[in-house]
Amino acid sequence: MSRTIKRGAAPPGRRPTPNRRRVPKASLGDRLLAKMPISEDALRKAVTWTVLGGVGVATLFVANLLGVPQAIGAGVAEAAGRAGLRVEQVDITGLKRMDRETVYAVALEDQSSRAMLRVDLERVRERLLAYGWISDAYVARRLPDRLVIHITEREPAAIWQDKGQLTLIDATGRLLAPVAPTHMPDLPLVIGPGANQQEPGYQALLAAAPALRPRIRAATWVGNRRWDLTFTTGETLALPQDGAPQALIKFAQMDGADPLLGKGWLRFDLRDPAKMYARRAGQDQQRVADDGRNDPPADAAAATGNNVIGDNDRTIEARAGEALRSGEA
Repeated sequence: MSRTIKRGAAPPGRRPTPNRRRVPKASLGDRLLAKMPISEDALRKAVTWTVLGGVGVATLFVANLLGVPQAIGAGVAEAAGRAGLRVEQVDITGLKRMDRETVYAVALEDQSSRAMLRVDLERVRERLLAYGWISDAYVARRLPDRLVIHITEREPAAIWQDKGQLTLIDATGRLLAPVAPTHMPDLPLVIGPGANQQEPGYQALLAAAPALRPRIRAATWVGNRRWDLTFTTGETLALPQDGAPQALIKFAQMDGADPLLGKGWLRFDLRDPAKMYARRAGQDQQRVADDGRNDPPADAAAATGNNVIGDNDRTIEARAGEALRSGEA
């Protein structure tokens, strides 16, 4: 059916267009937030706590520079001490030779307060380890009022004589305590400057010939390079600078095959690796065969003094002999 449009009539009206609002485009940050597995509210809280935490750390750092935490800690410790947490008793175990009062004094030295929580256990242990006799120490609290200390002492291995002074030393040469000449323990005697520092090597030397060890009365460190051994029977054995353990083993084998010690010899010299020389007082030095069967003549003169080989050895042996005879070594 045709449609008739009248002249002068208004054109047919168009369908009204709805009013559309333009939505702003989301930013990159918003899109990233939308993809995160947490809600925006939770994220906001996390950021807030992070900021507060940073502020707190900065505050503690500044307070630490000003000494505030230490002051607070000291105050708390003193308050606990007034409430009964203070050192009233020190239990010390492991002592063999050390004096208990000495350990007690060392442990509580420089303690401005007896409050238990203010006792620096590591500092106490360090002070104890600085003491000659102590090789290890354990320090602990036993609340409310007890400090526990367990000591591991060093073992004396020898007596060191130097410039008329006698000192106990351990197997490493560590100085332990002075020794009175009238109360010397039954230990090897090492003589001379630096002899204490040679103690580990000397112990290894004695271990090379254990059969001779109980027969050695003293050892003199000569010229900072070698040992002279003095036996309980009075003889001196000069060992070489190099190969001393092998030389001592050789001497032990010779003495075992046919005894040399206690047979009137004054001095044996093994500094020459090819042969050994022996000497009696009043005699010229004689070469002793390696089998040890060349005993001194039966009519040899009695000992009249220290006849030794070399001026340096004469000085060292005379000093050692005088110390041994006088009871100072």
